[in-house]
Amino acid sequence: MRAAGVAGWLRAAMLFAGLLLGQCLPAQASLEGQFAASLDTGERRTFERYIAARRFYNLTLDEFWSEVDDKRALRRKKRAADQPMTAKDYAIGFPPDYSGPRLPPALAKAWAQYQEKDAATKPPPEPRPGVEDFLAHAKQQFAFVPERIPEREFKRRYAREALRVGLTKDQVVRVYALETSGLGTADMVAGIHPITRKGTPISTAIGYAQLLSANSTSELVKHGPGFIGRLKQMAKSAPNADAAKRYERKAQILSRMLAVAKSVPNEWSRHVALGRTPKGYGIHAINIDGDIGPWLQVLKLEGLKELAEKKGKMRLTGAEIELMNLAGPGTGLEMMTPAGRAASTPNFFERGAYGRNTIVRGKTGAELLKALDERMQTNLTNEGAVVFNQVFDEVALEMARR
Repeated sequence: MRAAGVAGWLRAAMLFAGLLLGQCLPAQASLEGQFAASLDTGERRTFERYIAARRFYNLTLDEFWSEVDDKRALRRKKRAADQPMTAKDYAIGFPPDYSGPRLPPALAKAWAQYQEKDAATKPPPEPRPGVEDFLAHAKQQFAFVPERIPEREFKRRYAREALRVGLTKDQVVRVYALETSGLGTADMVAGIHPITRKGTPISTAIGYAQLLSANSTSELVKHGPGFIGRLKQMAKSAPNADAAKRYERKAQILSRMLAVAKSVPNEWSRHVALGRTPKGYGIHAINIDGDIGPWLQVLKLEGLKELAEKKGKMRLTGAEIELMNLAGPGTGLEMMTPAGRAASTPNFFERGAYGRNTIVRGKTGAELLKALDERMQTNLTNEGAVVFNQVFDEVALEMARR
């Protein structure tokens, strides 16, 4: 428990420490020290005051996020014990804004250029994998080439699977509209525009529901035997021998993938680790396959619905499903409770994720849910979402006639 007096003393101590660090910047082997050593006396003092203030600000950020982490750990225990949350279980407010001294424009520009020059001397970060990488690893690791089908047919199969498990058009299409801006294709990777194909991958998220490679492993572990059995049944009722062989081969390949997925403990952290390997990337390619991809992604969404129902939430909107997708299933449900809706969003996201995600920052749980719904509504007018809505209606009519 942090007492106000202790917190005040700590802040003063940190400020004093920051100023001392600023005084000895040139003696350090840090980038700041090297830059300070290149300045004249006046600029150097200005720069040192700025760096000291930034360091103190970073310490206040650390203090804020430490409280968030402590509160989150306590909430995990309460959630495991199925105890209700109250306002006291959450950190108040948002990360503090920097309000210290700023560098004069010319000095700020020089500092930025110095940092850019230093960054240019370091090797670039390893690029994230994209569709071609997933396909290449699938072929190398499992001799698997996903069956690519026309986009409208992929949507038809997706809609059929969604309706079969009790998901609604509104739920699925709104998630699609948010995750892909209402434009996405079956092989869309996060960071790559689905129409222009420009950009660079920002994660392994792929497809209409933007599953990560770890999600593909987790869902395969959970549903793989059912997928394999279904493919074998499709082989038995196939219209010709070639189609039967194709389904049988997919079943055999999926069996090998399932064995790899089950070779690690059934834990999210281990699925994340496997998802970063060539075999994990190869497994991830099943999202693109016309037979398996729609099943996999729909069952991921159904899993969120089933968890909500177990917790007494019998009806989810598209935005609520997306909230569970974005924050994590359990956390998303927590954000829908009265206490969670009133709490600020830093309580529900890791520090880095909070900083990267513009739609998350500076909101309460209720405000984030509203923002997700508004963005979905806007994106529903885009071509892919319009087509998806039409396809859902067609499939629903066909199913009703049977």
